[in-house]
Amino acid sequence: MVAKENIKYQAIPLPDRADMSDDEMATSATAFYENIARRHSIRDFSDRPVPKEIISECIRAAGTAPSGANHQPWHFVAIADPEIKHEIRIAAEKEEEKFYAGGGGDEWIKALEPIGTGASKPHLDIAPWLVVIFAQRYGEFDDGTRYKNYYVPESVGIATGFLIAALHKAGLSCLTHTPNPMRFLNKMLNRPESEKAIMILVVGHPSSDATVPAVAKIKKSLDQILTICE
Repeated sequence: MVAKENIKYQAIPLPDRADMSDDEMATSATAFYENIARRHSIRDFSDRPVPKEIISECIRAAGTAPSGANHQPWHFVAIADPEIKHEIRIAAEKEEEKFYAGGGGDEWIKALEPIGTGASKPHLDIAPWLVVIFAQRYGEFDDGTRYKNYYVPESVGIATGFLIAALHKAGLSCLTHTPNPMRFLNKMLNRPESEKAIMILVVGHPSSDATVPAVAKIKKSLDQILTICE
């Protein structure tokens, strides 16, 4: 972060500006919808390698997301090391076993039945990359003093959405995985107390026999998710 004495407001001309007609905007919006609608969460991954440069570029895109006071309260740890991935799998499955043994509550576990999930997470080993997303509760100036971060869940959520979209645009598939609790990730990945792991993104290519649950293709209609006030 910058030095405290350098924090001040300065306006600059908008560096990037879209100049599209209404027809061009409509075409672009529809094209984006048609592309993102082909994104699927999968659990059947291939072990086909993915160059780290591609993962880095997708995370670079995530880092452009808007955030409270522009504090950018996120950190991404991209993991390809098989030993670390396996350690994460073992720790995550311990938490998942507690969840499916009743810790999640009957209602939640019942809601997951159409998704077909369980405590076993082999994809954490198989997929070439795991990206752990950390939310930063507070930051530090260059002199070591702390400053508060604002709208942290919202900001990190937006950045995560950017990352998922970027991975899809790059031709990759991913799965959001949230074992609860995830405190083990701080120690395992040497992250500070100021950070909280909120998600593991499993990233790679689908296996040749990959499937998705049928219920995942059922999406709310536009009139169910949209209200327009004119």
